[in-house]
Amino acid sequence: MLNNTANLEIKVPMVSLSNKAIKCIVWDLDNTLWEGILSEGDNVTLKPGIVSLIEWLDRRGVINSIASKNCHEDAMAKLKSFGIDHLFLYPQINWNAKSESVKNIQQSLNIGIDTFLFVDDQVFEREEVAAVHPLVTTLDALDYQRIESLPRIINFKVSDDAAMRRVRYQEDMMRQESESKYSGTPEHFLSTLNMQFKITAACKEDLLRAEELTLRTNQLNSTGVTYNAQELEKLMNDENHDLLVCELTDKFGSYGKIGLVLIEKGVAVDKIKLLLMSCRVASRGVGSVLLTHLNNYARQRGIERLQADFRRTTRNRQMLMTYQFSGFSEIRKNAEDIIVFEKPISSHQPYPEYINVLTA
Repeated sequence: MLNNTANLEIKVPMVSLSNKAIKCIVWDLDNTLWEGILSEGDNVTLKPGIVSLIEWLDRRGVINSIASKNCHEDAMAKLKSFGIDHLFLYPQINWNAKSESVKNIQQSLNIGIDTFLFVDDQVFEREEVAAVHPLVTTLDALDYQRIESLPRIINFKVSDDAAMRRVRYQEDMMRQESESKYSGTPEHFLSTLNMQFKITAACKEDLLRAEELTLRTNQLNSTGVTYNAQELEKLMNDENHDLLVCELTDKFGSYGKIGLVLIEKGVAVDKIKLLLMSCRVASRGVGSVLLTHLNNYARQRGIERLQADFRRTTRNRQMLMTYQFSGFSEIRKNAEDIIVFEKPISSHQPYPEYINVLTA
């Protein structure tokens, strides 16, 4: 662990327009991750403390990747010889523009470009990335020891789920490889995964992960509203609200706690105040499965209608489609730009055959 924390004012501007947590750090290799230039035959050596830093970031749930102009085979072999190749997801080692490499990593991870930090020793490369991706924060490789002091890293608490983030992505790679080789329909493929979707009332141990989900989830977030752990605990203990967490597992492993829903309970109407799902399960249809559960849960209690708050953001169109596909229609829009959707409670709805739903 690095301990050089005095006078750590960042020398480069933080170009992101938000205070979102850094989710991915993209590293150059030559004279950045290691000293020397591999393609010129240098006996490259890792920068002091770099492995400890990357392992620390990994434990905090920050994904590490690579954008390097090098021979892919040679660079990966060198990383493997250092015993750190497994720490980097979707490494882009080629002769393309670094901005293209960053884009490829972003698309593979399916997270916001404004959560990226790019580290490179060359001014040209940092400026090229910044010109194409102005929301990416760039950092001179000379300042790599300052990373552990960045507020957008250290100011965010870390849940047990976050510490498993890289492993979750690596399991997703195995799923994607399996799916790419499958010749049947998407529904048939899902049936081969042996998926179990567990929906339970949140407990105190879930609150940190629940807070993290509201802060980090953008694409499948019904309102974009964030809650801290204290606010969530108050709602969890309020008899007029239900706070539910969702976990998905399949034959490749656990996706972890990937969903959160907050319900305001009424006499005739239940209102979904917040519904979100990790983007990693977007293709598994679990948003619709959760809405089916909420319909059935409301029906058991004699509820007549199910309503849902929805606020449009630049990235949550998929959540809008999930509501519409599940039979919700707009009934009004309030002054805070909250759209209220509603659907009548229908008869008991079955879950898809490809998934086993467990509730408690």
